[in-house]
Amino acid sequence: MSERSASNVLFVVLDTTRKDHLTPYGYDRETTPELEAFAEDATVFENAVAPAPWTLPVHASMFTGRYPTDHGADQTSPYLDDVGTLASVLRAADYDTACYSSNAWITPYTHLTRGFDHQDSFFEVLPGDVFSGPLASAWETINDNDTLRSMANRLVHLGAKAHSMLASGEGSDSKTPSVIDRTQSFIEDADDDWFAFINLMDAHLPYYPPEEYREAFAPDVDPDEVCQNSKEFNSGGRSIDDEEWEDIRKLYDAELAHMDAELGRLLAWLRETGRFEETTVVVCADHGELHGEHDLYGHEFALYEQLINVPLLISHPELEEGRREDLVELLDLYHTLLDAAGVETTRAERETVPLDRTRSLLSAEYREFADPTDPGQVALTDAEDDYAFVEYAQPLIELHHLEEKASEAGITLPEDHRGYATLQAARGERGKFIRADRIPDEGYRLDTDPEEAESLAPDEDERVAEAQDALQRFGEEIDAPWLGEGSTDGPSDPDEVLDDADEQTRERLRDLGYLE
Repeated sequence: MSERSASNVLFVVLDTTRKDHLTPYGYDRETTPELEAFAEDATVFENAVAPAPWTLPVHASMFTGRYPTDHGADQTSPYLDDVGTLASVLRAADYDTACYSSNAWITPYTHLTRGFDHQDSFFEVLPGDVFSGPLASAWETINDNDTLRSMANRLVHLGAKAHSMLASGEGSDSKTPSVIDRTQSFIEDADDDWFAFINLMDAHLPYYPPEEYREAFAPDVDPDEVCQNSKEFNSGGRSIDDEEWEDIRKLYDAELAHMDAELGRLLAWLRETGRFEETTVVVCADHGELHGEHDLYGHEFALYEQLINVPLLISHPELEEGRREDLVELLDLYHTLLDAAGVETTRAERETVPLDRTRSLLSAEYREFADPTDPGQVALTDAEDDYAFVEYAQPLIELHHLEEKASEAGITLPEDHRGYATLQAARGERGKFIRADRIPDEGYRLDTDPEEAESLAPDEDERVAEAQDALQRFGEEIDAPWLGEGSTDGPSDPDEVLDDADEQTRERLRDLGYLE
């Protein structure tokens, strides 16, 4: 074992977890006592901002230190390009690495598991060859060319069917105990310093908590009697009254309590076996969830605070226990964990982002950005306030499913429905500006209006105007699509693109309705 202090790394993502439903953030129900106990010896961040409101781009940012536009992992191109990751850098430094998750986006198909020696996805809705091998490569090729996207939409339809299954009791059994068990086994067998990443999905729809936790938090609620599909509500095809929203929140809290107990089991085992003091522990959410706020359900079609201001707790000897109010970004965890492990990014096999200690939460120079190197840093060069930047491209799978639910209800979605919108935001400690297409831009004073109840135009408030200016500079740095028209060149004949695909791959594509 290395003599470095806290050289091992445990990185835990509580998927779809709202900060305001957690005990260490002041929630009045004791949903997360284990996290509360962990918080006593950790740093609790009050203003941690996710770079997107859904799983794939957020994890890609945390694993690469890049903003979503830079790493490119999104639903139109649902895979991470051939770039270095946190896991690949640590593996090159002789770490044992493992990833255990029940989230469908964290699989070999999306390349988010690159660099992990051991990985297992407990997501079982689709056959394994959908997420890996030649089929994934074929999908990449198709998605890389705009003229072939109509073919890709057929697989989007398949993804929507998978989502429908998840939004029912069929796919709802928690895989969290298995994730915890596998993580313990990996740590026990590790020969060197280790990096374990886990994603726990309990708080993601649908909410079917284990009986013990349902009885404790939602004893009077039948999970089959409440709306478990956010698209039914967001399409206008299903109404939810105050009583039903309360039942939904009770089920959500029960899921949080189960997830917390399982995480507590892992943390207690680390302490009992003497490993906790040798481990940097990060616990965060990738995004939150809306339960009726702004008349929305789920975590799509918006960049409100319940989605992007996420919980973040870190235990490391160089961080003081207590609360931190300063603004931080989840993509900084890439630099923070490399810094904690004492690992420099010198590997030249892929285009790896170098360790930047001004983006390490352990550094006294955090966010000083004296020598800006990435779009967010450059955008803040002349800013009076500090800002985090958030991006949300048009969500194909969610939009497809939204349209299906609207159609089933006999509703035609208007062209200016927010489900069709692309969104970007600059989020400061005081001011926030959300740029959108199809729907009006929004601006908020978070210091005086934390619930984002009143939208302000930039000419009505100087902090909103400063946030707009920061977002404009960020957009110029990333060459944002809303600053000008782009172009895509490439072959238009599917057979030409798929010349290298073998017949077995073509047949599988035909079976899925991807090819004629």
